[in-house]
Formats: sequence, C-alpha cells, structure tokens
Amino acid sequence: MSRRIFAGNWKMHLGPEDARQFLKIFLARYRNEAGREVWFFPSAVTLATVAETTADRLGIVVGAQNIHWEDQGAFTGEVSVPMARQAGAHAALVGHSERRHVFGETDEQTARKVRALLRHQLSPVLCVGEKLEERERQETLQVVERQLAAALAGLDAATLAQVIVAYEPVWAIGTGRNATPRDAAEVHGFIRSWFASRGVPDRNVTVLYGGSVKLDNVKALLSEPQINGVLVGGASLDAATWSEMVR
Repeated sequence: MSRRIFAGNWKMHLGPEDARQFLKIFLARYRNEAGREVWFFPSAVTLATVAETTADRLGIVVGAQNIHWEDQGAFTGEVSVPMARQAGAHAALVGHSERRHVFGETDEQTARKVRALLRHQLSPVLCVGEKLEERERQETLQVVERQLAAALAGLDAATLAQVIVAYEPVWAIGTGRNATPRDAAEVHGFIRSWFASRGVPDRNVTVLYGGSVKLDNVKALLSEPQINGVLVGGASLDAATWSEMVR
C-alpha cells in the first residue's frame, strides 16, 4: 500500500504560539517521503498559523476539526467551510466521536457536513466507530455500516472516493485500551468492502485507524495491509514523539 497518512488531531490543545514552537521542532526533523502524508487538525484559532507555517512543505496537509454545513449565517461560534478554506484548510474531520457523543451531533448533521466539504472541494475525514456496550453486543459492524450509510447515502463512486474514513472505536479513544491490529484490520476490511459494493476500487479507498495510537503500537497497526494510516490524539501533541512516529 503506497499511501500512508499520519494525522494528528490536536483537539482543544496548542494555541497559535504553542503551535509555532511545536512546528519549529517538528519541521526541523521532518523529511518528505513519497507516499507519506502528515495531516494536522489544529483548533479553529490555530488553523491559520499551522497552514501558514507549513505552506512550503511538501506532504503536509492542514484541516479543521469541525465545520458547519451552511456557508454563512447567524451561527455564533461556528466555522463555515469557506472560512476554513480561507484559513488554509484542505480537509476537515466529520463525525468524530466527541462531536457525536459529547455535543450530540446526529447522523443527519454529519451527512450535511460531508456534502458541504465536497461542495467546496475539501476532503472529509469521516469518523466512525462503536461504543463499548455496542462492541460487547457484537454490533461493531452494524454500527459502522449505519454511520457510513447515513453520512454517504446517495453519493456516486467517484464522489465516495474523495472521502477518507477513520475507524475510531469509542472505547479505545484516550483510554489506553486499543483494538488489536487484527481487530482493527477486520473493521477496515469491512469498510473497504462497503465501498467496493458501491463501485469504488480498493486502490481508491483510504481508511485510517484511531484509538490510543502510540509510538509503541503504530508500527504493528501499520503492518496490517488494510490500514492506510492513523488518526492520533494525545501522542500527536508532543513534537518529538510525533516526529519519531512519522519517521
């Protein structure tokens, strides 16, 4: 598999000045390699800083953590896709478990966000994954299928190929627990088959794994051929650790 994506979700960490210090360390160690991409998802107030600082570096993509589906309007506190794009974003997370389970984002809202991003030629990174009780009831694949169908219904194969999927088992995010590489690969294989059944060639499907990814398990996860890359939270906040993970 030629494409490897290392995506760091900074969540509510690293303001603009923190980001400058982080990138000073990271960029001094970073070397672009064919087939490897590094994606940063900083907070809204930090997005422009990261985009400007990395603008001349190949293989680096900057995205938003969240967007609104309307292009403009009376939505205090929200960021539209055109605004994110103007700040330097080329992608955005959609349906992250914290948006779904902390802020109550619905499948319908997730679908509207995906379409807003596609309308403006930004890459949606659609997050899917099950909660612990759903996994214990052996409902993982049903939950993932529901989330995929709800967010991507009605899109043709060419459009579906523009969507990146991140499988993040909710029970493994920030808990120190982790799906085994084999567990993750099973779900990734299911996601790939879902896209294949809708006419998307496997070479055009990109699926990342997220859920307590760390320096000591990233190599084992990426050894699974079904996994294109990783979406990392806490371990992406330290520049030295992140540099080593990407290396």
